[in-house]
Amino acid sequence: LHASNPNLSSVDLTNEKSYHEPLDSPIDVSKLQEDFCRVANNLHTTMKSAMCMLTSEKERLKQMLEHESCPSPSAQLLGLKSALAAKQDSSDVSRPLVHQASNESRASITESLSEFFDAQEVLLSASSSENEPSEDDSYISDISDNVSMDNFSNEAENERLNAGCVENGGSQEQRRSCLPSPSPNTSNISLWNILKNNIGKDLSKVAMPVQLNEPLNTLQRLCEELEYSELLDKAAHTQDPFERMVYIATFAVSGYASSYYRAGGKPFNPVLGETYECDRPDKGFRFVGEQVSHHPPISACHADSKNFIFWQDVRWRNKFWGKSMEIVPVGSTHVVLPGFGDHYEWNKVTSCIHNILSGQRWIEHYGEISIKNYNSEKCQCKVTFIKAKYWNSTMNEVEGAITDHKGKVVHKLFGKWHEGMYCGSPPSATCIWRTNSMPPDYEQYYGFTKFAMELNELDPLTKPHLPPTDTRLRLDQRLLEEGNVESAEVQKQRIEQLQRERRKVLEENQITHQPRFFQKSKDDTWVSNNTYWELRKAPGFTNLDCPVLW
Repeated sequence: LHASNPNLSSVDLTNEKSYHEPLDSPIDVSKLQEDFCRVANNLHTTMKSAMCMLTSEKERLKQMLEHESCPSPSAQLLGLKSALAAKQDSSDVSRPLVHQASNESRASITESLSEFFDAQEVLLSASSSENEPSEDDSYISDISDNVSMDNFSNEAENERLNAGCVENGGSQEQRRSCLPSPSPNTSNISLWNILKNNIGKDLSKVAMPVQLNEPLNTLQRLCEELEYSELLDKAAHTQDPFERMVYIATFAVSGYASSYYRAGGKPFNPVLGETYECDRPDKGFRFVGEQVSHHPPISACHADSKNFIFWQDVRWRNKFWGKSMEIVPVGSTHVVLPGFGDHYEWNKVTSCIHNILSGQRWIEHYGEISIKNYNSEKCQCKVTFIKAKYWNSTMNEVEGAITDHKGKVVHKLFGKWHEGMYCGSPPSATCIWRTNSMPPDYEQYYGFTKFAMELNELDPLTKPHLPPTDTRLRLDQRLLEEGNVESAEVQKQRIEQLQRERRKVLEENQITHQPRFFQKSKDDTWVSNNTYWELRKAPGFTNLDCPVLW
């Protein structure tokens, strides 16, 4: 119980009693009843104390919100005020507890209290020998919703939220929460006719109908890996190097979460020279990506904030194996935390889409991520994405270990890449991260998360400042998003033909394409030349000579 809510004392709740003799005599039964009543009484007293603390905290928060001077409160703030104003029956202690457990408020103390009720199932199952884990059967799913939601340190998150309120004047830019049109019906497309002659081959050169795409491209998918960038913010405010590695490793896993509902479509392939920018003051970072090579296709990106610098260049090899398609990434992801001088690097794991031709498609990731800090050998981390087994129903599981320079395990990580990650040993593990809830009717809209729905949104105020090569100005992708499949297919073929013609001109004149915003480093990777945002400011992309891509 203490593991589920550290505010509850566990001194009187952990005294183990053994009853080796059969409970045949009235004395033994009476003793058992007395012990049970004692524990129940202590539990009731402790819960009552916790409830009093919750009530006082709620009143204090309510008073703060009533005196809040923000000119335009956000929807979340209004919802919180409404929740706090809800009437409760003060004559019954149990009623407010039930109400708090089901409240939609995101206050962490309320979340911890709701976890307390679920913890009973964990403790009961953990005490039974029938539920002891074996080497083959994982029990992550049994406890993933019941462990503590407390993080190593909440100060960084509070600081980020407070800073965001000040910087944005107490208001947040309103972003769309739904796409213009649902995803098209693809039941009439025969994938077998398209793929039957390409078994075992690289599919990056195989033309696919536009209906099989989703209205995002690969550059935007790289940006989508920053959906949980607050994990990097937390790492930047964590003094302990081993705890920092916990957040870095969890961030590396979080980048796969959005793929869970996305096995039905593929992103658009960027044409050579295509770019994408994403400026998110609400999340504290700005991102820019560019397609730097066409054969082989290489996408490079760079993002920075006051807390971190993030970059990667990635290329993929796709292979069709008859019933499944394997996606093997090549390249590394880098994160620098300037405050500590840390430079982390890690690889990506293999992804596989099953039931390509028939049945319900599903995606899995498997392999090992190795995370190193170039500027310190104090700690390393290895995270394993476990491949699903035919004889085991558990899927999407992740395990990891953070070790010191001698190889001694300091922290253990476990979880599921589509649900959340935990640090420690169950049932007393600490939840480091959980996925955001999915938008309504997400199945009808390509399985997009809310963050994914925002990536291709074209703000009228932003449009004049974008280079003409930005993905959001690409016609075929925009038409697909709007539900105009036929016109999208026509534009897709036209854009691909334009790229072939440009490539032919370059080859005839023996000219090598030079990316505008990225350059090759000494280790043959693509890094930002740090010119994008300066050029955007002055002279502006409308005053520059940009290639015509569509």
